[in-house]
Amino acid sequence: MSLIRFRVDEAHEEPAVTLDAFLGQSNATAVRVEPGEDARVLLPFLDRLQLIEIAFPKFRDGRGYSSARILRESGFTGELRAAGDVLLDQVVILRRCGFDALASDHVLDLAKVEEALARFPAVYQKAADAKPPVWALRHG
Repeated sequence: MSLIRFRVDEAHEEPAVTLDAFLGQSNATAVRVEPGEDARVLLPFLDRLQLIEIAFPKFRDGRGYSSARILRESGFTGELRAAGDVLLDQVVILRRCGFDALASDHVLDLAKVEEALARFPAVYQKAADAKPPVWALRHG
């Protein structure tokens, strides 16, 4: 599994526990959310979580995008990692939803990831990545 981070601050290396295990033990700082699990149950704990890993068992399962956006828009500032069947084609959308790290089952070339992230400097709507949309830049 290759791990790529979009930001350069300190990495969180503690293994993530399952959501059930996290809810059963209050001292974990890293949790893994599987498809079908409701990420909103983590909202009361966001201030102490350092890593939330969201599983993508198949690239075509998009539920993780919604979980990421909910968590970021609720104030989560720690590392948000997409893990599993993550492809290069998904990198831009993952970043827009708030992910700042990838743990892909595939070998991803860091240069290609950076190229993909830089390909579209302008965006047209607000998202969890806080990039200002073009209309806001033009009209304030």
